[in-house]
Amino acid sequence: MTHLENIKKLFSKSFIESPLLESFEAGKIYLSSGKIVACDPLVTNDMKPFSTDFPKGDFSVLVHKERESNCVAYVEVVFTNEEIADWKLATTEGQEVKELADGEVFGYPVESGMGCFMDVDTQNSLNQLEQKLYHRKGVDFMGIYEEFFHEHFFDENGAIDQYAFLKPSENHPGTIFAFETGYGEGFYASYIAYDKNHSPVKIITEFIEIS
Repeated sequence: MTHLENIKKLFSKSFIESPLLESFEAGKIYLSSGKIVACDPLVTNDMKPFSTDFPKGDFSVLVHKERESNCVAYVEVVFTNEEIADWKLATTEGQEVKELADGEVFGYPVESGMGCFMDVDTQNSLNQLEQKLYHRKGVDFMGIYEEFFHEHFFDENGAIDQYAFLKPSENHPGTIFAFETGYGEGFYASYIAYDKNHSPVKIITEFIEIS
């Protein structure tokens, strides 16, 4: 079974039937332009958005953990409840699925153990925040993780959670949904479900393949 066939089996219904997964509704992500970026925000903060145009507004985010390990296996953003007619590997500008060899996928590398979904406008806000903090703090700047992300995942008592919503700009409503990626470092693909009118129903990134 290919990754795409497995995703179709798991996620084409409105609920997950696998006893190997535990699912949570984490909250809502705000997309201002409908151009979604999936990346390691600490390493590939210049990642291109997916070529698909997604709806704008607030949308539910679901986290699916592998029960045995309690690690994040899939993260899902749901746009509509329309019936799914087709699934495709998510691609960015210049990526052609027909050029992939068997078993290959397009995706993003994770080196920090963290991945995210965000709108391209929010990506710009995050990069502007990093530059602002760097110029303000100079040699005291510890990096965008320590300066911005860390407090959402850890406090004086230890780990808070495996995922969080972050808002890098006070002047823009865009949010980042950041999360731990599976067992850590790796290369992770995303998949888009479409309805009969070829409008996106949901997008999912896979970190641990559950079959």
